[in-house]
Amino acid sequence: MAKMKWYWYWVSTAVIFRLILIYFPNNLNLSSRPEVATPLTSLRRLAEGYWLKQSSISPYSGSMYHGSPLLLAILGPLTVIRFEGQPEHIACSLLFVLADLITAILIRATGQKLHLSYKRSLKSLNVTKLLETSEFLSAGDIAALIYLWNPLTIVTCVGFSTSPVENLMIVLSLYGACSRLAPLAAFGWVLASHLSLYPAILIIPVIFLLGYGPDTPPKKLFRQQKSESNANDLVIQNRFSWRPVVHFIFWASFWTVYVLVLCSIYLKQYGGLSEMFKRTHGFILTLEDLSPNIGVLWYFFAEVFDFFREFFLIVFHVNILFMLLPLAIRLCHRPCFLALIYIAISSMLKSYPSVGDSALYLALLGWFVYELAEMQFSFFLFCGYVGVTLLSPVMHNLWIWRGTGNANFYYATAMAYACLQIILVVESVSAMLQHDRMLRKQLTT
Repeated sequence: MAKMKWYWYWVSTAVIFRLILIYFPNNLNLSSRPEVATPLTSLRRLAEGYWLKQSSISPYSGSMYHGSPLLLAILGPLTVIRFEGQPEHIACSLLFVLADLITAILIRATGQKLHLSYKRSLKSLNVTKLLETSEFLSAGDIAALIYLWNPLTIVTCVGFSTSPVENLMIVLSLYGACSRLAPLAAFGWVLASHLSLYPAILIIPVIFLLGYGPDTPPKKLFRQQKSESNANDLVIQNRFSWRPVVHFIFWASFWTVYVLVLCSIYLKQYGGLSEMFKRTHGFILTLEDLSPNIGVLWYFFAEVFDFFREFFLIVFHVNILFMLLPLAIRLCHRPCFLALIYIAISSMLKSYPSVGDSALYLALLGWFVYELAEMQFSFFLFCGYVGVTLLSPVMHNLWIWRGTGNANFYYATAMAYACLQIILVVESVSAMLQHDRMLRKQLTT
């Protein structure tokens, strides 16, 4: 009971802290930060698109709005609501706080399911040494608190960015897959892919979650059991189940058609679905807006010759796809960890990244805080993230406002940020594989 009270105390404090900050958005001026709001997630761009729609003009006219029509229909009316004496867009800010709270609750619930599944697997393998650990908080509680109290999550919530909604859909898909609720998993996956395209690669870990269940030790460990009858029972329990996967495919098709029908109705007079795909997913793939951000693509394509532009666009986008299969083969027994790695890779190589993407995968690392306890360079990564977070606005100010620097100043922080993410992915995968090798040693001794 004391642990639960302590946990909910910090959750409520995080919510209250956000509610306090949303009353000072002009003083913080986070909505103008390129690290927080991108051309795809900026609420001010969404408000402009909704104003165009209300003026009987296509919301995609010009170069302002490039988001989903569904976000325009849901958040658009909230951007015009004004309360006397209250900050602008207060209704949207309250919705983002609610989205963060629901995301944290789902992260906690998913972490608990992972912990219970992994605990059952260790008991079935008779590896009881790893279970004899006294933990004040479970991995799910730690992950939820990391998400709520991460400064990157807070500035994203307060900075008029729609990233909290995208993160909610991603976590909803993973929670539905862990619970083997195919309609819920399909709903979250379809909406997340519709909003920002890159979560479409999460279909691989979602299928593994539905087929195998939550993360377990490698199947070869089950086969090493000395008791043949017990080993056969364990292998049968760990066999891939196609029924929830078929249900997922059906519901994913249903939700996809449903979303496209709604979008076509909303954009019936403004070009329909073809205009939507061109201005949303096409905008992401062609990288039309080269405004500075914390990614590595904007500066590269600002300098590359137009003759090579299409070639390098293919190279950068296919680079993500090349990593999917090897990681899926090696980490198929840990689909939630595989989803975490996919999210980290896409946030590193996507066209318009923001700190909201990093906030999500850094929180999901809390699911595996005990498995990754031996991860190397943890302190270096922590200091690196803090340093980049502090230096990025400084370098941007020196370049844009004071004129004492140039684009290389700001791009250097983006390169350092990308390197930190690469080290995090490599070291976390290495630590997880090392943990599996330790399990194998304990099983054979």
